[in-house]
Amino acid sequence: MTLDGRRILVGLSGGIACYKACDLVRQLRQVGATVQVAMTRSAREFVTPLTLQTLSGARVGMETFDLTEESEIGHIRLADTADVVVVAPATANVIAKMAHGIADDLLTTVLLATRAPLVIAPAMNVHMWEHAATQANVRTLVERGARIVGPASGSLACGYEGAGRLAEVGEIVEAATIALTPQDLAGEHVLVSAGPTREAIDPVRYLTNQSSGKMGYAIARVARRRGATVTLVSGPVALPAPAGVRVVSVESAADMQRALRAEFTRATVLVMAAAVADYRPAAPLGRKLKKSAAAHRLALVRNPDILSGLAREKDGRTVIGFAAETHDVAAEARRKLREKHLDLIVANDVTAEGAGFGGDTNVVRLLDPAGLDAALPVLPKDEVAARILDWVGARRRATGRAAATRPNGRGRGSRPRSRRAPRPSA
Repeated sequence: MTLDGRRILVGLSGGIACYKACDLVRQLRQVGATVQVAMTRSAREFVTPLTLQTLSGARVGMETFDLTEESEIGHIRLADTADVVVVAPATANVIAKMAHGIADDLLTTVLLATRAPLVIAPAMNVHMWEHAATQANVRTLVERGARIVGPASGSLACGYEGAGRLAEVGEIVEAATIALTPQDLAGEHVLVSAGPTREAIDPVRYLTNQSSGKMGYAIARVARRRGATVTLVSGPVALPAPAGVRVVSVESAADMQRALRAEFTRATVLVMAAAVADYRPAAPLGRKLKKSAAAHRLALVRNPDILSGLAREKDGRTVIGFAAETHDVAAEARRKLREKHLDLIVANDVTAEGAGFGGDTNVVRLLDPAGLDAALPVLPKDEVAARILDWVGARRRATGRAAATRPNGRGRGSRPRSRRAPRPSA
């Protein structure tokens, strides 16, 4: 699920964080969204409509009784055409108006008229945020289906420290994406492993592999968007934690095995995307091995097969493995599917163009014991993740789990898009 072609109304209310809304509009357009902006009179004290019009590429809505707007019943048009409404920044004042149905300007009138999903990113003084009235208003909006993003804590423009900063723009974009994504994995607890492991040779050196973790992180991110509770057990990578995902950081294969075993009891789905080292040094050194030392022979021992061990104990859980190969890809994948007792295996030739480690795309083949053999083209890793999770959703429904399919919205305006099932190759 992306925002490509989706219509997003960004509402600005008056606060210093209005300058960050400029970057929000820019990023939304970068991911393909069509953006319309509506501003309160107070918001225009902090950033000009011309700036937002330039960034959005569309006329900015400002006045309820603007003759041009009203000839089209402008506030109704804005309300009806939005796929999602994002209020950023949302001041204590506009939050109170939303909670109590006050419509005294263009933005609040649109908010009262729309049936689109609502994302609210508060920004205000810490004492205003903590006030009982604000907290009660936020609870009211959440009960009605609004999604609250932030606020973050830190130094505030007013000089105070605490909660009240506008959430990071990336988090707001992610919240808008979630609001438009069918929640077909609601009720599932998806456990994902990602990244490499490091096996110590001495305090300085280690054995590892080229895994970047991007595929596993994409699976965790997309599963969370689709309503699942997600735990990500991650080896050492240089990636930010996906929004809303609990991350357990590990170093070695033994660390990963312990973490996955501890989390597996709560999971309904395991996706083992990590590239776990097959071997580790038999006796890691306590001191750095010097170059001047005599020739050193490194003795290795096998690491346990984490996936195979967990799959034998799945007891109704859905277990998915990955097979990164350089030759005989399909044959090796079928062997692992059978020998490890998996429900699905995702195979890829890491030498193929568009696959490989560290890239943003992948080329995979999905195989299951029922005869599925679907070769997918080069796709962004988020889309590969979506195809895998399409299979997971279908599998979980087929085994008797009823999944919620309605998006996190506020009624009929959500207009979810259907997901695509994996398609076999010709």
